[in-house]
Amino acid sequence: MLALLTGCAMGRGVPKRSAFETFESSNTYSRSFDHSPAQTCEAARRALLSQGFVVGRAEADVVEARKYFQAEDNHEQVEFRAVCMPQLRGEQQTVVFVNAVQDRYVLRRSNTSASLGVSALGSVSLPIGSIEDSLVKVASETLQDSNFYKRFFNVLERFLPEEIERPSRPSAMTQPMLFPVQQFAQPTPGELVPPQVRVEDLPAPPPATPAQPPVQQPVQEPASTQPPSGG
Repeated sequence: MLALLTGCAMGRGVPKRSAFETFESSNTYSRSFDHSPAQTCEAARRALLSQGFVVGRAEADVVEARKYFQAEDNHEQVEFRAVCMPQLRGEQQTVVFVNAVQDRYVLRRSNTSASLGVSALGSVSLPIGSIEDSLVKVASETLQDSNFYKRFFNVLERFLPEEIERPSRPSAMTQPMLFPVQQFAQPTPGELVPPQVRVEDLPAPPPATPAQPPVQQPVQEPASTQPPSGG
């Protein structure tokens, strides 16, 4: 019995954690598309406008919108944010990250009474006053309903254009110059291109002379080497 009471006392002293993050691997807050980031964020802006959201920020990579709800004395506000980033893996171009925060406000009334200052009696409070109403924020929570985001992505797909933009290939990177190069005046085209010469202005070539046959030299007989006979 003592051990049981001790355990109960320890359990009461430990506060309960009502909110915690598990970082599970899920696609509740993200979805990939084949369109470019600019096209996807434009479709997200149109999807939010079609559902009554007031868009406060719309850029090529982020969209922020807000929507208000009223139920008797409770006021609720949903702030939606979509971020479009290039896809790093796979064949699709863009991944969209979404997040919606719901704030809850309560209407509270406060009574104010008027005071009158009298020199002899001091300050005297009179029952004459007014009632002021103000909204007080009582809760703020990130929406975690997967069906809520799934419906948003379905509406977003309806506003995607038929034509898909493809990013252009990056040009070849040039080597940066380490030292400044002095610029010289460029020559005019007249200095680069020689004047055109017509064929008629060229001198006529001399007439060709016929080729002369080579002159044959007479062949001389070698002198006799025999000695003369005696007489």
